[in-house]
Amino acid sequence: MSVKPRLNRMFSEQGKCFDVAVDHGFFNESTFLNGIENMRQAVRTIVEANPDCVQLTIGQAKWLQEVPGKRKPGLVLRTDAANIYGTELPRFLFSELIDRAIEKAVALDAVAVCVNLLLLPNQPELHRQCVRNVSLLKSECEKYGMPLMVEPLVMLPKEAKGGYMVDGDIRKIMPLVRQAVELGADVIKADPCDDVSEYHRVIEVASGVPVLVRGGGRASDEEIAVRTVELMRQGASGIVYGRNVIQHPNPAGMTNALMAIVHHGASAEQALAILSGREAR
Repeated sequence: MSVKPRLNRMFSEQGKCFDVAVDHGFFNESTFLNGIENMRQAVRTIVEANPDCVQLTIGQAKWLQEVPGKRKPGLVLRTDAANIYGTELPRFLFSELIDRAIEKAVALDAVAVCVNLLLLPNQPELHRQCVRNVSLLKSECEKYGMPLMVEPLVMLPKEAKGGYMVDGDIRKIMPLVRQAVELGADVIKADPCDDVSEYHRVIEVASGVPVLVRGGGRASDEEIAVRTVELMRQGASGIVYGRNVIQHPNPAGMTNALMAIVHHGASAEQALAILSGREAR
């Protein structure tokens, strides 16, 4: 089956998408719960801001589907739980798929599923498991016409910053993005590199597969706006931001500001004016 119908619900006519990730509870980290302790309210807040998609888990997708009416974001279903984000890591690391993920995504009317492709120092077994996960999901996705979003994630050694943190080295990001494409990704969700002016190289290596850029940890409003404008200028098809939306004092305002950048080419100054309420969207 073709993935095109669901991709058409995910992306605008211009091929752009803003996906708000609210799947952080899957990873068993207390700091990830800031701003989403009340998931029903968190999802309703995001829905009212009307991004293109919202990324949720199997246990929390119900809050999106219980919102009445047709005007709601598409569901991107997170398919794997991992234990890699703590400052003190366990002896055994995993990224485990939920059971019958694609059938559940179809039942929940998802527009795509998301899965990790993790590359951590000295953890080849974890990388192998992720490659296997992507391969298994791809076969099932093809049966149901379900787009597969792969999240290539390169991380630093835990000694560098206390726990595994994102590695922005473009020399490591590019081959992992390409591996995701080679494994059959329909959409890439990738980290920004240290120098975002080089991000066109990541877009090129993705070989036509749309690239949505991860937001990562909390940053200032100005940094987020400036970075997002530059990433879109570099050729990104959109963004997947979570904590910089759901942990923001004004998540709806931040969503509106970022939507203006992604879909209307707003400048950082214009986006910040929207966020502050000085300019109509």
